[in-house]
Amino acid sequence: MSSDFDATEFIDGDFEARHSPSAGSAGPATRAPSREEVDAKVVEAHQKLSELKRAQEELERERAGLEETRRRQMEFQTGRQEMVQNLARGLGLLEEAEFGARRDAEQMGKALTDLRDALSKIEAIHEDTWTRDNFNVELTRALTTLENARMEWNAARLKFPVLSGQAQPSATPAPAQALPPASVFETHSFGEMCRLGFALTWPVALTLLGLGGLLLALFRR
Repeated sequence: MSSDFDATEFIDGDFEARHSPSAGSAGPATRAPSREEVDAKVVEAHQKLSELKRAQEELERERAGLEETRRRQMEFQTGRQEMVQNLARGLGLLEEAEFGARRDAEQMGKALTDLRDALSKIEAIHEDTWTRDNFNVELTRALTTLENARMEWNAARLKFPVLSGQAQPSATPAPAQALPPASVFETHSFGEMCRLGFALTWPVALTLLGLGGLLLALFRR
């Protein structure tokens, strides 16, 4: 039988810890905070919250500025692309319209010259100066002048609808929308075509008739 004796076998550690003199007094690390310490912590927390709020407001302003910059950049890119397309298309249309207007102006200028010339020839006819001897010749010349003027007038009416009382188009249509030129047979009736053909051949007939009358007058002499 062993004779060794261990005194710690009969000691209750938990009991000793509960009844130890140092167990009832709290150390510095576990001491409850004082009122001043709590107030200081509250003030520190408010300061940190204020700083965080200011930082958040600053970030919000920076985000709003970046979004505005991005919106303006997108507006610039979209507007530039739109205006490049519009200006290029507008230049093409205006150049084409200018060419058509210049061509029409040249044709109109030539028509004005021809109409003025026809008018001056008609106004130059003075039948009071005709005599019995030259009556037939002068009448033939006068009728020829009138028919030539009528031909100029009809040709101008076909080219320029404004001479027939129709509204002149304000702009030249684009080639893709331009209609093919109408046939003369579609725009004029059979009677008008007969009158037009008669107007074209009448000066020749009058000239032949005048020459025949002149030859007849010479043979009678």
